[in-house]
Amino acid sequence: MTDKPKIKISGLSKRFGSNVVLSQLDLEVGRGESVVVIGGSGVGKSVMIKCVLGLIHPDSGSIEIDGAETIGLSERDRDAIGRKFGMLFQGAALFDSLNVWENVAFGLIQGRGLDRPSARTIAHEKLGAVGLGADVGRLYPAELSGGMKKRVALARAIAAEPEIIFFDEPTTGLDPIMGDVIDRLIVDCVRQLGATALSITHDMASARKIADRIAMIHEGRIIWAGPTGDVDASGNPYVEQFIHGNAEGPIQMQVRAL
Repeated sequence: MTDKPKIKISGLSKRFGSNVVLSQLDLEVGRGESVVVIGGSGVGKSVMIKCVLGLIHPDSGSIEIDGAETIGLSERDRDAIGRKFGMLFQGAALFDSLNVWENVAFGLIQGRGLDRPSARTIAHEKLGAVGLGADVGRLYPAELSGGMKKRVALARAIAAEPEIIFFDEPTTGLDPIMGDVIDRLIVDCVRQLGATALSITHDMASARKIADRIAMIHEGRIIWAGPTGDVDASGNPYVEQFIHGNAEGPIQMQVRAL
């Protein structure tokens, strides 16, 4: 990484009532780097990303983008930071009432004030980048398969050519072949844009394909981080249990007996 990371999260903490979700979490993502945060369900991965996006206000800590603190920004300054972001949501999160090209162009029209003809041209270009023809632009989300929805969501995430792209469980609900297609598209799109990527997933096959570095979150903290090629020799029992999917180990799942 460079001396100044694109994203720097320091001492990030967040609780909901008595439930501590993030506890002094630290993470850095370098410029042009793809970092994937792994971990089980409910360990704080989504809350971490929502804090970076400004959707959730943390209880304490720091989140810097390009060296500038983002916590406590005014709405105007937050909007300016938000222009650097693109997001692929879990489940695609497409608008049912809009057709495909309008979904892809939504941020361009509503957030950037771009005229519809220009936005439509860009939408078709980005659909082409994820392997979908202009004819798909006329369809509605209900007419799409799960894999097509993910590709449309990816096209929307890159439509404004953001500096930072967030991926929330990008392969959830997809079969292994379509999951691989999405992973390859993510890698290609991020590289073509020269973007920084921060992803969260519990899918190790996906993490290995799209990450330069992998970090693991457990009990609200990053407990291991390193190059993707080192994850199999991490020496961390929590990481080893997770990547091998073992029920036995330091991570204890609460299972109610029948």
